[in-house]
Amino acid sequence: MHIPDGILSVPVLAGGAALAAAGVAMGLRRLDDRAIPRAAILSAAFFAGSLIAVPIGPTSVHLVFAGLIGVMLGWAIFPAVLVALALQAVLFGFGGLTALGVTTLAVAAPGALAGAVFGPGIRRAARPAAAMWRGALAGALAVLGAAALVAVALVLSDGHFAPVARVMTAVYLPLAAVEAAVTAFALGFLARVQPGALSPLAVRA
Repeated sequence: MHIPDGILSVPVLAGGAALAAAGVAMGLRRLDDRAIPRAAILSAAFFAGSLIAVPIGPTSVHLVFAGLIGVMLGWAIFPAVLVALALQAVLFGFGGLTALGVTTLAVAAPGALAGAVFGPGIRRAARPAAAMWRGALAGALAVLGAAALVAVALVLSDGHFAPVARVMTAVYLPLAAVEAAVTAFALGFLARVQPGALSPLAVRA
């Protein structure tokens, strides 16, 4: 999911940056003093997990945790992901600074959507097993959505990227299964021992 500088066209970069900025603004409204520690822990988990990339053909795959973060943070996934991606770009050269908006959008938007769709059911689940299967769907669909958005950004920038976009989407299918398992386990565990950690974040006035 780390897009280097010089790949995407200016209109795609501008559009991605604008949408990401809107998402960050929405997310910051959810981050009161009580929510910041949760966001910081999840941002750190994303930062560490996505540093470990496995090269596959013209692309590479890494853990994203978008479904898990989206369920636990909602719209606040945007600033959490933005901070982690910015630090990776500055400290390790992972991804480009000009593409930061598009990359943030690609990771955070599917996660926020997964949280909105599956989060209420996970929080209402009477048994951890019910939270787990919903979490598995959130994890898998969020990472596939992220791969699809990156593929769309590539194709919109230059049609010659279409073969690379198709390969990239295909190689993320196995990762979706891994993300499903990780998200299911994490949410099932939290539902059993600390259900308050799954409570939605309040909107600041």
